[in-house]
Amino acid sequence: MAIKITDECINCDACVAECPNNAIYEPDQEWSFSDETILTGLITLPDGSKADADAQNEPGSDEFYYIVTDKCTECKGFHEEPQCAAVCPVDCCVPDEKNIESEAVLLIKKSWMHGE
Repeated sequence: MAIKITDECINCDACVAECPNNAIYEPDQEWSFSDETILTGLITLPDGSKADADAQNEPGSDEFYYIVTDKCTECKGFHEEPQCAAVCPVDCCVPDEKNIESEAVLLIKKSWMHGE
């Protein structure tokens, strides 16, 4: 399951540097699949859908830091636990019950983004 940031976020920036997938963005910041990954050009996502890895996508929030679900792997393959949750001073990085993924799927997503 991916992690989400709740509206209790104080925008402290602690989580951003900890994310090995560059899946966390500032409020109002556009994002792309190619940010800090090997992805470029037209890509096929693990779910079979297509996207332009270099395209700038709409921000997920205009008030709080946010996590791009399609880039979040819960730090599987990097760390024992989600690093955003580990460093969050207000415990607002929580499991996203709307995006449940198995560990196997999360590891596939990690390999897809990083080629490992």
